[in-house]
Amino acid sequence: MPNKDQLVSRLKEIAGEAHVLSDPDKLKVYALNGSCPKAFVAPGTIEEVSKIIAFANQERVTVIPRGNGTKMGMGGIPKGMDLILSTLRLKRITDADVDNLTLSVESGITLGEVQKLLAGQGKGYFLPLDPPFTEQATLGGIVATNSSGPRRFIYGTARDLVIGIKTVFPNGDLVVSGGKTVKNVSGYDLGKSLIGSMGTLGILCEMTCRLLPLPEKMATLLLPFAGLKEAGGFVQKILKSQLLPASIEMLNAATLYQIKETLPPLPKGNYLVVIGLEGVTETVDRQISEMGEMGKKEGVLEVGTLLTEKHKAFWTTLQDLPQRLSKASPNLLALKSNFLISKGADMLGYHETLARDLGTDCALVCHCGNGILYSYVLVGEQVQSRKNSLIELIEKLTTLAVKGEGNLVVESSPLEIKEKVDVWGQPRSDLRIVRRLKQEIDPAGILNPGRFVGGI
Repeated sequence: MPNKDQLVSRLKEIAGEAHVLSDPDKLKVYALNGSCPKAFVAPGTIEEVSKIIAFANQERVTVIPRGNGTKMGMGGIPKGMDLILSTLRLKRITDADVDNLTLSVESGITLGEVQKLLAGQGKGYFLPLDPPFTEQATLGGIVATNSSGPRRFIYGTARDLVIGIKTVFPNGDLVVSGGKTVKNVSGYDLGKSLIGSMGTLGILCEMTCRLLPLPEKMATLLLPFAGLKEAGGFVQKILKSQLLPASIEMLNAATLYQIKETLPPLPKGNYLVVIGLEGVTETVDRQISEMGEMGKKEGVLEVGTLLTEKHKAFWTTLQDLPQRLSKASPNLLALKSNFLISKGADMLGYHETLARDLGTDCALVCHCGNGILYSYVLVGEQVQSRKNSLIELIEKLTTLAVKGEGNLVVESSPLEIKEKVDVWGQPRSDLRIVRRLKQEIDPAGILNPGRFVGGI
């Protein structure tokens, strides 16, 4: 391990003095779980990334990859963070083949920039990803965490949409997996292992993604219900029907309060089912009508509709709810549970009851068609006095998810709680495979050590 001066000197040789930070005061902004890095570097090319990582591997320098920092709260406490490697200068579009519905871009570009570019091409295209922090999140960060949003119901996640990846492995090699052809993988698909690996196997430098033409019409259907049973029953009717919405969400009253400015005047229900619709105009209009009639039979209080800019504003606000809540309530505890799709309403009810027993507000957002529930516990200032209760809450909710054939991930948490829980939930049998991959690819353990499942 080189001393700090040697480390900084080598980084400046590779990336240029203007792109290296070593001042402790300036490095505080990159602190993670109470620790600060020794240096920060922002390489401008994949070749520079390769040289930096090869040097780090040779000298046993631990590296934490970083985009815009929107996902840095995820993962365990790092076992080492000598160097922060920023991808923000890697933002070139290397191949925009919209006629064949593919796009190759470097990892530091934000999803918002990609969508604006694609919308202006021909009749308009888009990359069907809608994770939180859409405007700020880099494509590399989205892929590294396999972050997704409500429209994963119809379009899938990064594992479905990313068909090629260029990655710098710990020895400095540039490894290419997949490419522009949709079906071009024979044998083990390394790219799928890199997606969601939290940068523990390599630095994601470039991605090739599948595109789609922009929908002719987009709309949002709002259906408030007085009770959870009625809301859950309606959702199940939709899921069992021949209708195919883009997203099906269920929100509780605490969430509705946080986004109330985006909603039209509706009868005050305790739960709101939100359905996103996309496609040709005739199909969207037909689904609005049919779902509205189905809702009336299941006890909906009223049916509301959002179109054009109001539709976009609503979904943007909902996607960025974690950011809004973290600003409004310090020490936000963000949990992500997955379980059998049929258990969505039951799980939402359990989470609401347990949070109420703890004496705290809990904003809940359920991806009903995917069996995923986001629970945002508004902890406030009293972390120490509530620490044991919050740890107990996480343990109970993890047990519930496992019983529902899923698991629970702590996406963000105060450090005092993160130190006492496994943020990746209950270990599964496939952990040994993940450990073997890490050992084979990164035997020195320099990439994001301690932050991924099993503490790897």
